[in-house]
Amino acid sequence: MPLAPLTSVTPASGTGYIAAATPSAPAAGSGFGDVLTSAIEDVSAAQSESQRLAVAAVTGDLTDIHAATIASSRAAVSLELVAAVRNKGVEAFTEIMRMQA
Repeated sequence: MPLAPLTSVTPASGTGYIAAATPSAPAAGSGFGDVLTSAIEDVSAAQSESQRLAVAAVTGDLTDIHAATIASSRAAVSLELVAAVRNKGVEAFTEIMRMQA
Protein backbone atom coordinates (compact mmCIF):
# COMPACT_ATOMS: atom_id res chain seq x y z
CA MET A 1 0.00 0.00 0.00
CA PRO A 2 1.66 3.31 -1.07
CA LEU A 3 1.87 6.14 1.41
CA ALA A 4 0.06 9.38 0.64
CA PRO A 5 2.39 12.38 0.24
CA LEU A 6 2.33 15.10 2.85
CA THR A 7 0.71 18.22 1.48
CA SER A 8 1.25 20.67 4.31
CA VAL A 9 1.95 20.75 7.99
CA THR A 10 0.60 23.51 10.17
CA PRO A 11 2.39 24.41 13.39
CA ALA A 12 0.64 23.71 16.67
CA SER A 13 -0.59 26.76 18.48
CA GLY A 14 0.99 27.65 21.81
CA THR A 15 -0.64 27.99 25.20
CA GLY A 16 -0.55 31.75 25.07
CA TYR A 17 1.99 31.93 27.90
CA ILE A 18 5.06 30.95 25.94
CA ALA A 19 6.15 32.70 22.80
CA ALA A 20 6.40 30.27 19.92
CA ALA A 21 9.95 29.24 19.17
CA THR A 22 10.86 30.67 15.80
CA PRO A 23 14.50 30.01 15.10
CA SER A 24 16.20 32.55 12.92
CA ALA A 25 16.83 31.21 9.45
CA PRO A 26 20.44 31.71 8.42
CA ALA A 27 21.02 33.72 5.28
CA ALA A 28 22.35 31.95 2.22
CA GLY A 29 26.13 31.77 2.34
CA SER A 30 26.36 32.68 6.00
CA GLY A 31 29.28 31.20 7.89
CA PHE A 32 29.36 28.86 10.84
CA GLY A 33 30.03 31.77 13.19
CA ASP A 34 26.98 33.66 11.95
CA VAL A 35 24.75 30.62 12.39
CA LEU A 36 26.16 29.95 15.86
CA THR A 37 25.68 33.59 16.85
CA SER A 38 22.06 33.45 15.72
CA ALA A 39 21.51 30.24 17.68
CA ILE A 40 23.05 31.77 20.79
CA GLU A 41 20.73 34.77 20.49
CA ASP A 42 17.75 32.39 20.24
CA VAL A 43 18.93 30.51 23.34
CA SER A 44 19.36 33.78 25.19
CA ALA A 45 15.78 34.76 24.32
CA ALA A 46 14.50 31.36 25.50
CA GLN A 47 16.41 31.73 28.78
CA SER A 48 15.02 35.24 29.30
CA GLU A 49 11.47 33.97 28.75
CA SER A 50 12.12 31.08 31.15
CA GLN A 51 13.46 33.44 33.79
CA ARG A 52 10.49 35.81 33.34
CA LEU A 53 8.02 32.95 33.80
CA ALA A 54 9.95 31.59 36.80
CA VAL A 55 9.77 34.99 38.51
CA ALA A 56 6.05 35.19 37.70
CA ALA A 57 5.57 31.71 39.21
CA VAL A 58 7.41 32.62 42.40
CA THR A 59 5.50 35.88 42.86
CA GLY A 60 2.17 34.17 42.22
CA ASP A 61 1.42 36.04 39.00
CA LEU A 62 1.51 32.89 36.85
CA THR A 63 -1.69 30.88 36.57
CA ASP A 64 -0.23 27.95 34.60
CA ILE A 65 2.91 26.47 36.15
CA HIS A 66 3.27 24.19 33.15
CA ALA A 67 4.22 27.21 31.04
CA ALA A 68 7.20 27.93 33.29
CA THR A 69 8.26 24.27 33.29
CA ILE A 70 8.05 24.01 29.51
CA ALA A 71 9.96 27.26 29.01
CA SER A 72 12.67 26.10 31.39
CA SER A 73 13.00 22.75 29.62
CA ARG A 74 13.04 24.41 26.20
CA ALA A 75 15.83 26.76 27.28
CA ALA A 76 17.89 23.91 28.75
CA VAL A 77 17.54 21.68 25.69
CA SER A 78 18.31 24.58 23.35
CA LEU A 79 21.46 25.39 25.29
CA GLU A 80 22.58 21.75 25.19
CA LEU A 81 21.97 21.62 21.43
CA VAL A 82 23.94 24.79 20.72
CA ALA A 83 26.81 23.57 22.92
CA ALA A 84 26.86 20.19 21.13
CA VAL A 85 26.91 21.85 17.69
CA ARG A 86 29.70 24.17 18.78
CA ASN A 87 31.71 21.26 20.18
CA LYS A 88 31.32 19.30 16.93
CA GLY A 89 32.41 22.35 14.95
CA VAL A 90 35.49 22.77 17.11
CA GLU A 91 36.28 19.04 16.77
CA ALA A 92 35.95 19.27 12.98
CA PHE A 93 38.20 22.33 12.84
CA THR A 94 40.79 20.62 15.05
CA GLU A 95 40.71 17.52 12.86
CA ILE A 96 41.19 19.60 9.69
CA MET A 97 44.12 21.46 11.27
CA ARG A 98 45.65 18.13 12.35
CA MET A 99 45.39 16.80 8.79
CA GLN A 100 47.28 19.80 7.42
CA ALA A 101 50.21 19.38 9.81
